[in-house]
Amino acid sequence: MSNAQVPVDLLHWILAILPILALLIFLVPLRWRAPEAGPMAMFVAAIVALVAFRTPVQTLAVAGAKGVWDAIFILYVIWPALFLYQITKQAGAYDALRQGIATFSRNELFIILALCWVFASFLQGIVGFGAPVAVVVPLLITVGVKPVYAVAMGVLAHAWARFFGTLGVGWLALLRVSNVEDPVRAAFESSLLILIPTYLAGFLVVWLYGKGPAVRHAWPLVLILGTILGVGQLLVALFSPELSTFLAGAMALLALYPLSRWKRYGEPVKGIVERPAMVERQAGEQSEAAPVMGLAMSFLPYAVLTAVTLGVLLIPAINQFMRQVQVGLPFPAVETGFGVQNAAVERYAPVTVFTHPGMMVLITAVIVWIVYRAGGYYRAWGERHTPESIWSALLVDAVPASVPVIAFLVTSRILDHSGQILTLAYGIAAVSPPLVYAGVASVIGALGAFMTSSSTASCVLFGGVQSSVAQLHGMSRETIIAAQAAGSAYGNAIAPANIVLGTSVAGASGQEGAVLRITMPWTVIVAVLTGLATIGLVVFAR
Repeated sequence: MSNAQVPVDLLHWILAILPILALLIFLVPLRWRAPEAGPMAMFVAAIVALVAFRTPVQTLAVAGAKGVWDAIFILYVIWPALFLYQITKQAGAYDALRQGIATFSRNELFIILALCWVFASFLQGIVGFGAPVAVVVPLLITVGVKPVYAVAMGVLAHAWARFFGTLGVGWLALLRVSNVEDPVRAAFESSLLILIPTYLAGFLVVWLYGKGPAVRHAWPLVLILGTILGVGQLLVALFSPELSTFLAGAMALLALYPLSRWKRYGEPVKGIVERPAMVERQAGEQSEAAPVMGLAMSFLPYAVLTAVTLGVLLIPAINQFMRQVQVGLPFPAVETGFGVQNAAVERYAPVTVFTHPGMMVLITAVIVWIVYRAGGYYRAWGERHTPESIWSALLVDAVPASVPVIAFLVTSRILDHSGQILTLAYGIAAVSPPLVYAGVASVIGALGAFMTSSSTASCVLFGGVQSSVAQLHGMSRETIIAAQAAGSAYGNAIAPANIVLGTSVAGASGQEGAVLRITMPWTVIVAVLTGLATIGLVVFAR
């Protein structure tokens, strides 16, 4: 796109942002369901591209096809994750997990933080691509969190881990497109800015649980875990960015046991009357029947998933063998009347079929199904409850979740291929003095995450643009790239595709707007603080 001469006047800038505003309006104030809002936003983006950005129909078709292929990458996680959820649920494992988890700690706030913040971040460090949301949200519901709150917590609490997570794929992508001269400084400043969403994620979860009294109860725990996660990532990123989130998450997991022995967090929460995020349990629920399996067996899916993922990704012989199969689609070169070009590709965004997180979740589901079936758990659970077809339940959940994901990703590709996304970025740069641009640089990264539900994709979209603008304004590339990195992480808290994944596994389809109303204010606060911190880094470097 180096030869593109996209318009950056006010009219085109307003038209370029119109599809994003339309999506937010449909979801939040109008409270449309995602399967309705997604296609409408896609339609708006396509009309703007055709009418105002001189986008030929062929370019629009290629963008749409690429968007569908990008969506398959995400659906490859959603369908196996929902399959694993049904397999686990209908064996009685969630009931056993809910009862058994009380033996670990009777403090439900401690358990919630351990699941949505620490465990999800650990999973993001190794597998990513939506798997933490799909795994953790049902667990939160199991311990009594309301579905909408469970989705909000499951989506935003591990957002900080998105950039260096999945063994550093976002970091590696950003290095490739941004031409930074000092990678160590870029990694350090990225980790420094990411400390903001790290700590604020823990505090928001606590606030959602019980507001002020909960914060007063849990602030030492949040500071301890936040430091292990955020500062741990920062220290490891100085010498191995690819392993920084994984190792920080592993250290935080190990720290949970001694913290659970602390009487303050081993005993039930006291003095918190209002708990808006929690389902009010009836008195009769205290005498429920014993579960059909023990706690260790109920935790089998997560142990297997961790073992499979680590084995595939960290054992070189296995990883090299399983990476041999890649599938990608060929696409022709296309351009617009404003010179936005996309070169021909023989294999667009090739998917490594057997090392993709979806395959790891699928392998886990098969292993778990075999073990649970051999143990007679499906039969035992069916004797107490009306049995439900796993396949029917899977279709009921997965099909409605697939439509908006496809629409969101097609919209993203249309915005990219038509040049609307460049108009947005260049328009912001054109009217922003250097320090102002530094303050909003992370917002551009968050915009990319909002559109693509991926820190990596956001960095690929905007990494080069951010680097060029930093050089144009005479600012440190490393600092602006760090802001891009932070934005590409925290922006996932409002990414529609991530939220749809969460609502689908929570049985809360149609509540995407309600989730956004929780995660949006947090994202705005993080964006403001990250902007101020970025300005501070720019001023300090002078």
